Amino acid sequence: MTAPDILFRGATVVDGTGSPGYRADVRVAAGRIAEIDLAGGLSAAPGTRVTEADGLVLAPGFIDMHSHSDLRLLAEPEHLAKISQGVTLEVLGQDGLSYAPVNDETLAVLRAQLAGWNGDPPGFDWNWRDVGCYLGRLDKGVAVNAAYLVPHGTVRMMVMGWADRPATTAEIARMCEITATGLREGAVGLSAGLTYAPGMYAEEAELSALLEVVAAHGGYFSPHHRSYGAGALEAYREMVELSARTGCPLHLAHATMNFPVNAGRAGELLALLDETGADVTLDTYPYLAGATYLSALLPSWAAAGGAAETLARLSDADTRELVRAELEETGSDGCHGVPVDWTAIEINGVRLAEHRHLVGRTVAESAAAAGVPPFELFADTLVRERLGTSCLMHVGHEENVRAIMRHPAHTGGSDGLLVGDRPHPRAWGTFPRYLGHYVRELGVLGLEECVAHLTGRPARRLRLTDRGLVRVGHAADLVLFDPTTITDTATYAEPRQPATGIPHVLVNGVPVIADGTPTGELPGHSIRRAGA
Repeated sequence: MTAPDILFRGATVVDGTGSPGYRADVRVAAGRIAEIDLAGGLSAAPGTRVTEADGLVLAPGFIDMHSHSDLRLLAEPEHLAKISQGVTLEVLGQDGLSYAPVNDETLAVLRAQLAGWNGDPPGFDWNWRDVGCYLGRLDKGVAVNAAYLVPHGTVRMMVMGWADRPATTAEIARMCEITATGLREGAVGLSAGLTYAPGMYAEEAELSALLEVVAAHGGYFSPHHRSYGAGALEAYREMVELSARTGCPLHLAHATMNFPVNAGRAGELLALLDETGADVTLDTYPYLAGATYLSALLPSWAAAGGAAETLARLSDADTRELVRAELEETGSDGCHGVPVDWTAIEINGVRLAEHRHLVGRTVAESAAAAGVPPFELFADTLVRERLGTSCLMHVGHEENVRAIMRHPAHTGGSDGLLVGDRPHPRAWGTFPRYLGHYVRELGVLGLEECVAHLTGRPARRLRLTDRGLVRVGHAADLVLFDPTTITDTATYAEPRQPATGIPHVLVNGVPVIADGTPTGELPGHSIRRAGA
């Protein structure tokens, strides 16, 4: 569809800078913001679509800095989960695990490993192997724009498989070559999953070399660091110091302080950020539960070698007991160094119909109903499901969530998984929840400040010069919402529910939501690193 001429008349423009909103007419033409008239006197040329926007806020489209739509955006390009909440750009390739660059062997492993995150759509056409071709696939038509991070764990897998050991000098050099190629092809940076195999096996020398490559190409580093639990502050400090030494900008992924050990300690994290001389930003989601695949709780040694070896360990009685002891008594690195609380682990997605009764219940509840110890239910489920189970982790703290979202380095990220029987509601509700619950209802942030967190600030991190603000000449990625009614309706019981109070969303000037209804248009494309 060619981008139409559109006139928003009498909108309250909240421009993404944090400055006070102002009333204006805004004209969109040829996919760009063509004119902003504070006097409110713009006339509509013949054929212009006019939207009366009195009482509504016109803002830049929201930027999801941490998204797991890598497959669903291609398999279901209309992408209602994101457009319905005003997202016009999301950043893929998160947590060090995604599907480009790959070879055939690595792709087969990833499809199995990430089924709990992204599914494995039957008949899906895996017709790419490198970053450039993946971005080209996005350019064939999707509802939102998308940027991509080279995933460190995937790169490591290509070079040295699932080996639980330090990389050699030659292996590090090869990883640097692959990463540089991905950056040249358009990736905006590098992600890492340092509690996920095989990324968790990387040592400082490996990460430092890769960050130097990323910095040289003008990208940024977005790590899921080594602990969000017992070692959280030490893990954050490691990433901040690594950024400072290498000169690579740092964006902390889903920067939370979770588990009982970190209750009320967000101020310590924020003090660390305030004291550093590094270029640091972060993202969070406005919920207390986390989400991942169930096998992520396993200790790193149990995940070494890939899915087949992991399943073999869980099927061996002696090895299974070692896993149990580490999970329940000492706290595995996969569970962030905290002994697992089975009452906080809720299964929310399974592969097999015979396990549907587990969905929506904690491991402890299902184990009690079955008359077996919780660990046995956990391990048996992983074996039968071949690791394809997802879970929610109810380990967050409200005071930490509020403190972190107030920080000036903060941006919004859904970390939303779109598959499973009951995916986390953040996949459908993150951005309206910020604006409805935390702005309008609680007053944790002011409206203009919150919009800046969700638009202008992430655009700066991505080094976008023509997005993230309501400015003449900028791409018309725009959302029109009612600040008095915008609300997330997605819940843990009914997660696939679109927001209310968002009547219009434009991507590159094309309406993807019009009068509250999806249009089916696919005007999005890849957003490639400047200079790529």
